[in-house]
Amino acid sequence: MPGDRIRRVGIVFSGGPAPAANAVIAAAAISFLEDGREVIGFFHGFSNLVAWDPVDHRLVADEHYRRLTLADVRGIRNARGVLLGTSRVGPGAEVRTLDDLDDPARTGNLRRVLEALDAMEIDALVTIGGDGTLRAAWLLYEYQARLPEDSRRVAIVHLPKTIDNDYRGIDFTFGFFTAVDVMAKEVENLRADAAATSSWFIIETMGRKAGWLSYGVAIAGEADLVLAAEDVDPTLTIDGTASGALDLDRLAARIDLAVAAAEARGKHHGVVVLAEGLADRLPADIIAHAGRNEQGNLAQGTVDLARLVAARVTERHARRTGVRKRFKSLQLGYESRSAPPHAFDVMLGSQLGIGAYRALVEEGLDGFMVSVTGQLDLHYLPLHTLVDRTTTRTEIRYIRRDSDLYRLARFLEERTDRGPQWGPGRRRE
Repeated sequence: MPGDRIRRVGIVFSGGPAPAANAVIAAAAISFLEDGREVIGFFHGFSNLVAWDPVDHRLVADEHYRRLTLADVRGIRNARGVLLGTSRVGPGAEVRTLDDLDDPARTGNLRRVLEALDAMEIDALVTIGGDGTLRAAWLLYEYQARLPEDSRRVAIVHLPKTIDNDYRGIDFTFGFFTAVDVMAKEVENLRADAAATSSWFIIETMGRKAGWLSYGVAIAGEADLVLAAEDVDPTLTIDGTASGALDLDRLAARIDLAVAAAEARGKHHGVVVLAEGLADRLPADIIAHAGRNEQGNLAQGTVDLARLVAARVTERHARRTGVRKRFKSLQLGYESRSAPPHAFDVMLGSQLGIGAYRALVEEGLDGFMVSVTGQLDLHYLPLHTLVDRTTTRTEIRYIRRDSDLYRLARFLEERTDRGPQWGPGRRRE
């Protein structure tokens, strides 16, 4: 077969946890092991590989990695968490352009990763992770292309992972439907609480810059309104332009408009879902003191968008009605990342794991991402088609406002009232 030279395979899981992570790891490992190939599972993402040194930080079995056996990976498809652990350490963070790959000062981490893999006689590396891991996989591939022709190469295959579902090249990522299901059930609980207390909840969900997770949660959880970065248009910005900073007062007005419409129907309670990515559109003075992640980007959860918005909506509603109504805020997300995986996520993750074997061994591919289409049919995309070669950044996939999913959410959010047409009614505040 094309991949006969591959005798030892490394697996790295990087970034945030996602339901069905172990289904991916297990399917990949079993495929290679049953074909007589060794599998090395590296602990905690790239962290130990980046720190490798032939003298001061040699990799130690069962401390930095494990030589996986069938007994390690059978029967774990539905197990929570990540068998190998994870981290957000990524090689190539210092690389800003392709020319930087020729700069030894900027490629130290990439070099150390490859030297560590070479020292362990790894023939192929399977990376599992989000867009940062995709970028790291692409940089490892591109960096090797610049090495002397007689250099030992490590074949690179990437498997897409994120509960945010904002990945180009695949319709749905494993873990997405589980995360939606977990948070949608929370929204259902809050809907019942809101009805009992005649109040509203402003919920902020994970999802980074795109609205996939918030839209899924709102649709499945029967929220009364969902707003994400895709919804920011000139009517919601400070300067009235599509690219302007988000105006919290205008956002509050948009939400209060939905609240007023519900009240006109006799409904005095509900749930609004906001995507955390809206925080990226806030003015600099509001996010100046927010936290930053390892890459220096805004840690959106530290902004506490839901709390800021709930306070503005409370004031606006009080001015409109003369009633001090309760708008309570809550952030959702972490509780979904290691939840028991949804059946579809297990199926999808397992297929992607097997796809790593088929890409490397049966197809002899290098520098590709495994994807699926239709009824989980495998196909493979060159990594360079998923990364902007000028900026070296991946492209986020947003919900299109002309898509049927977007139209579905808009249709359903005004149809959350339950029959029969009686109940405790509006509570005296």
